[in-house]
Amino acid sequence: MLWHTPEALEELLCEVVGWESRTFSQGEKDFPVKLQEKLKLLPYFKEHRDYVHLHDADKGRRSLTAVYRHPDADVTKTIVMISHFDTVQTEEYGHLEPFAFDPKALTMKLKEEAETLPEAARADLDSDNYLFGRGTMDMKMGVVLHLHIIEQAIEEGWPLNIVLVSVPDEEVDSVGMRTVVPELLKLKETHALDYTLFLNSEPSFTQRPGDETHYIYTGTMGKIMPAVLFYGKETHVGEPLSGITATYMSSYVSKDMEWNPAFREEDLGESTPLPVSLQLRDLKLEYSTQTPYRAAALYNVFTMKRDAGEVMDTFEEVVTKAMQQCSADYERLCAREQVEGVGGVRVIRYEELYEYVKNKFDEDLIDEGTRTILQEEDWDDREQAIRLAGEWMLLCPELAPAAVLFFAPPYYPAVNSSDESLIQEAVESLKQTADDEGFRVEHVHYFNGICDLSYVNYQKPDSELDAYPNNTPVWGTGYTIPFEAMQQLKAPVLNVGPFGKDPHQRTERLHRQNAFVHTPKMLHKLMEVWQKNSSPHYS
Repeated sequence: MLWHTPEALEELLCEVVGWESRTFSQGEKDFPVKLQEKLKLLPYFKEHRDYVHLHDADKGRRSLTAVYRHPDADVTKTIVMISHFDTVQTEEYGHLEPFAFDPKALTMKLKEEAETLPEAARADLDSDNYLFGRGTMDMKMGVVLHLHIIEQAIEEGWPLNIVLVSVPDEEVDSVGMRTVVPELLKLKETHALDYTLFLNSEPSFTQRPGDETHYIYTGTMGKIMPAVLFYGKETHVGEPLSGITATYMSSYVSKDMEWNPAFREEDLGESTPLPVSLQLRDLKLEYSTQTPYRAAALYNVFTMKRDAGEVMDTFEEVVTKAMQQCSADYERLCAREQVEGVGGVRVIRYEELYEYVKNKFDEDLIDEGTRTILQEEDWDDREQAIRLAGEWMLLCPELAPAAVLFFAPPYYPAVNSSDESLIQEAVESLKQTADDEGFRVEHVHYFNGICDLSYVNYQKPDSELDAYPNNTPVWGTGYTIPFEAMQQLKAPVLNVGPFGKDPHQRTERLHRQNAFVHTPKMLHKLMEVWQKNSSPHYS
C-alpha cells in the first residue's frame, strides 16, 4: 500500500503541500491534475480511469471527484469525503516565503531564528512534534487523510462506497463546492449511490489561546454578509450642510452594528461570535473638494438557526434605528445653522430599489448598466455587488439620501447533525478511540472556521430561496448558490480532521503524531461504525 504508514503519510503531506495552490494562483489550477495522477497510482483507478473526473469551477479552476464503487452492486451506502486544496497567501513569511510550501525546510529554517516566533510557537518548534508550513494544517492534511482512507477501503474491501471530493476556492467564495454540488447528484444517479454521510476533515480549531484539545464537529456555523450602500447628497466643502456625507451616515450604522448582541445566536450550549465590519470605505475614487456622498459597509454575521430573511429583518431594524438617529442629529444641525438641509435618510432593501428601477427605466438601459459593472474583471463579487447598488441609485437620485441594504457574497448556510443517533454513536466511538490512544478529544456542535459542509444537507425554509437571491445584486450573474440541488444532498455531516495551530498565520503548524497516527485511527473507527450500522432514513 502506498499511504499506509505514518512515515508514508508524512512524505505524502510534504509532497502535496509542495504543490503550491494559493487561491487564484496557477498552482490552484494545476493541483487537481496532480491529484488525479496521484489517485491513478492506485490499481482500482488504473482499472476504472473514468471514475476520476475534473469539473469546471471558474477562471480555469477545477474540482476533482473520484468514485470507489464496491464490487457488490447491492452495497449502496456511500460516504462523501470533502476537502479543499487552495490555501491563503504567504506574504507574512517575509524572507522565508520561498520555504512556505516546504514543511521540513521551513521547520529547520525557523529553528535558526526561533527568537522571531511567539513563545507558544517556539515551544512547539523545540518539541519537534510539529511541522510548520502553509497548508500543513488548513487543509492539505485533510486531502492526505482522504487519500489514505480511500486506498484502505479499496485494499480491504470495506462494504461501502466512497466519493472523494476536493475543490478550489474554499478560502474566498467556495466556488469549487458550489459548482460541484450538481455533479454529486449526477454521480449519485449514475452509480446508484445512497449518500449516508458527508465527511469533512478541516483541522481542529483552538477555542482559546493555549488550547491543546482536539475537537470534532457535528455541524458548521453559517456566515452571511449583510451590507449597506450609503448614498448621501454631494456638496462643496464650502457649503457642508447643503448635502450629507455618506461617511457621516455610515458612522451611525457602524456604531450600532459592531458587536451587536441582537445577532448573537445560541444553540446546544454554544454561541456565535458577535458581528464586526469586514469593510467600510468611501467610494470616491480621487481627491476633490466635493464631499463624499457614496460609501459602503460589509458586516460579518455568523448564524446557527437563522435564515437569510431573518438576518435581513434584524439588519433592517438596526439600520433603520441608526438612520433615524442620524436624520434627527442632522436636522438639529441644520436648524442651528439656519439652513434647510436635504431631509431625512430613507432605508431601502435592494429588492425594493431594483423594482423601482425596473418600473422607471427600459430593460435595455438596466442590462447595459449591469453589463458595464460585470465586465470589470478587477472587481470581485463584493465590489460588483456594491457597484450595482450604486448604479441604480445614480439613476434614481430622487431617493437620496438613502441607505440601501443588500447581501454581499459569500453566504455559507449553517448545518448541524448533532441530533442524529448514528452521529452520536460515532462521536462516542471517536472519543473512546482517542482515550485509548492517550489524547483528548471533545465534541463541538458547530465548526467555527466556516467550511464547505454548508453546501450539503440544506434544510432552511423555502422563504430563504427568495430572501437571499432577491437582495444579492450579483445573484445569477456573478454569484449563485445551488439551493435546490443542496436540498437533495440529504445526509448527516461530520468534521474529523487533524490537530494543529495558527491557521492563516506565519506559524501555521500541524501536530505530527496526531495527524499521522491519531486522526487516521479515528477515521478508521468512524468507517467501522458506518459499516456496521444501517444509514438513517432520509425521504
